[in-house]
Amino acid sequence: MYKVLLVDDEVVVREGIKERINWSELGLVCIGDCENGMEAIEAVDQLQPDVVLTDINMPFVDGLELTRYISEHHPFTKVIILTGYDEFSYAQQAIKLRVKDFILKPITARELHKVLEKVTAEMNDDKHKREDLDRLKIQLNESLPLLKERFLERMSTSSIHPREREERIEFFRILLNAPYYMAIAIDIDYFPKDHQNADKDLLRFAMFNVIQEVIEQEVGSIAFRTRDEKVVVILSCEDEEPLFEIAQKLAEQMRHLIESYLRFTVTIGIGRSCKSLNHYPQSFESAMAALEYRFLLGTGKVISIVDMEGYHAATGGEYQEDWEQKVISCMRTGTESELKVTLQAIIQQYRSSFPTIQQCYIHIQKLIISLIRDLNQLGLEEVDIFGELNPITHIYQFQTLEEMEAWLFDCCKHAINTIVEQRDDYRSSQVRVAELYLKQHYSDEGLTLAKLCKHVHMSTSYFSSVFKSQTGSTFVEYLTTERISHAKELLKFTSLKTYDIASRVGYQDPHYFSMLFKKITGDSPTEYRQRCLAEKA
Repeated sequence: MYKVLLVDDEVVVREGIKERINWSELGLVCIGDCENGMEAIEAVDQLQPDVVLTDINMPFVDGLELTRYISEHHPFTKVIILTGYDEFSYAQQAIKLRVKDFILKPITARELHKVLEKVTAEMNDDKHKREDLDRLKIQLNESLPLLKERFLERMSTSSIHPREREERIEFFRILLNAPYYMAIAIDIDYFPKDHQNADKDLLRFAMFNVIQEVIEQEVGSIAFRTRDEKVVVILSCEDEEPLFEIAQKLAEQMRHLIESYLRFTVTIGIGRSCKSLNHYPQSFESAMAALEYRFLLGTGKVISIVDMEGYHAATGGEYQEDWEQKVISCMRTGTESELKVTLQAIIQQYRSSFPTIQQCYIHIQKLIISLIRDLNQLGLEEVDIFGELNPITHIYQFQTLEEMEAWLFDCCKHAINTIVEQRDDYRSSQVRVAELYLKQHYSDEGLTLAKLCKHVHMSTSYFSSVFKSQTGSTFVEYLTTERISHAKELLKFTSLKTYDIASRVGYQDPHYFSMLFKKITGDSPTEYRQRCLAEKA
């Protein structure tokens, strides 16, 4: 039941309302009545009503002052003003104070019943919304651990924009702010044969707890579970040098505790160190690669990728996927300067990492294949960028990295220009569609930016920017110009009344139309028509 408080200085009015309204039928209960605003303020603070039905003209504190107090101190309480004063100023103040209804006396019980029924429906709707929001908050809190793990896994396996990554790290309250990082991957070798699936789930959970207890000694480290039942530790440190030693110590502790207390073995892979979270996916990938050496070395081992592959041998391929993504990003965003810098950096790393140009050919080919795949997704064909040449074999004509770099830059620059032209053509065509729509529907009073954007299948913010750049006008300016232009034609060549013309060009309010017409043309509609007639004569 929602609680209702009556406030009116006339006893007859209060008693009449209490007796003639079927409160229980509406889901309401009248908890009391007051004869003035001062008494009502005390009652509102004490009884916390859901609805206050009040008159305006009362001694001590009037209804508007009471409403203002309720609005400031009890914002969820609905106020209905029931008064004999029909002055517009009262209604204006009531609107500003967010009064739910402003009703003039006299009013019948049936009319008041409808008003209360409407307010009750609104309160029920508000209540359901709050309950839905509370339920969503509970579900979010329950899902936070899983969402956190999925984010950490995504951060480990793919490239995430730094801004998004920082926002998520802050949201999940993850303490990762050191400059150097290293991944440690833990995988169960096998379970005893007599363990059931439920026991296995319990043991996985116990293993994760052991790992978390071990890494608690290292500030700025975190563990998470992947979807393929592995556990990954992100280890961070202020300096790169101690990272490997710390990782080895933690890995040995985890391996020993899991085997001693849980009675099964794990293999632990230690990846390479990296500087910044931008390059952490490479460390994660190398930790996973270290696990694969279990096939050769056996189970229950701590395996470092550096021990198995050497630091320098692996470094050459470590950055490759990251560079491919950077080149593709440059082509998508159309930044030639960034493209040139990126390609220069790639070639420099090729020069320092690979002893022969043949190895460079292999990685350039991988880069070209990635570019072709990405360009196909944008609707471009290989021939649009590389011409009739086969780019995979064409690179063998180059004898130096500089020649290869210049050719690749020209190809990518051509791709950028093609993409930009495609994008511009699409934007221009959409703006033309929008202009045609505006010319055909200018008389529609309900024509809005959102409606137009729905027609051209573009977001409002992006469309507004494109439309302004293409036409030199905003949506409102363009629509207004179109409407006034048609209004001038009607004033010049017809004898229609001003209000008819206003309606025909999309303005239901003739006063607003006249004001707008004078603001744009310098003449009122009547003056403009008279001037046109004089010119004809």
